[in-house]
Amino acid sequence: MTTFLENPVLSGVAADKARSWLLVPASKPELFTPAAESAVDAVILDIEDAVAPGAKPAARDAVVSWLRAGGRAWVRINDATTPYWADDLDALRGIDTLEGVMLAKTESGSQVEATADRLGHGCRIVALVESAMGLEAAPEIARAEATFRLAFGSGDFRRDTGMSDDPIAMAYPRARLVVSSRAARLPGPIDGPTLAVNDSMLSRDSQLTVSMGMTGKLCMHSDQGPIVNRELAPSAADVAWARDVIAQLGEDGSGVRDGSDLPRLAKAKKITAQAAVFSIG
Repeated sequence: MTTFLENPVLSGVAADKARSWLLVPASKPELFTPAAESAVDAVILDIEDAVAPGAKPAARDAVVSWLRAGGRAWVRINDATTPYWADDLDALRGIDTLEGVMLAKTESGSQVEATADRLGHGCRIVALVESAMGLEAAPEIARAEATFRLAFGSGDFRRDTGMSDDPIAMAYPRARLVVSSRAARLPGPIDGPTLAVNDSMLSRDSQLTVSMGMTGKLCMHSDQGPIVNRELAPSAADVAWARDVIAQLGEDGSGVRDGSDLPRLAKAKKITAQAAVFSIG
């Protein structure tokens, strides 16, 4: 039986804390190793949207060959309603260097469980929610035993619903994924990508991701990784504030004077924990 890592790690950051998730077209195997060596927290080799139907077998073979040669990555597989889904899982089953899979267009918890059953016990699955039906089923998907984390396929979601990319229009789907994740005791969800090649827009979008309570973001290019990682982690000023609060109130809360101090202490502890994970300060 294949043993999957409890907390898969790439670039030193465990997947439950990973901020930047880089999508790499599986049809371009020459990009696999550079992606794995980049500054992103997690790499996803994409056999789904990034690959035309006729090219999927060759792309799948390239992914399997690279993983069997020692490469480590997540793989975005085709959704459970397509004939490619079973082929993807049959090819990936038993590969020790597979970090986990991202299930495209997830619309039910049963799709997650069926995917896990085919891959083997312990496989971690990032459920990509990309439709109105998927969003309505978000609590069920989050509670599925094999669900590791939720992700937002914002582009396909907008196409399905006719909603715009305005932050107000996208506030509800993002919030629903955040609340569903929290209720199911999952890590924060992964936000959709910024398609524009513009650092200022990426920084702005990443700040929006944080404001909504999401803790990861899909990336389309490796050079987006450093910006996403910076924006989705505490700043040096945040860490200094947190340490001052803990020094004032005490790690054990011995200096707490009233109920208003408790939320500040909790926030400070969260920031210092993140700082340790991301080696800040």
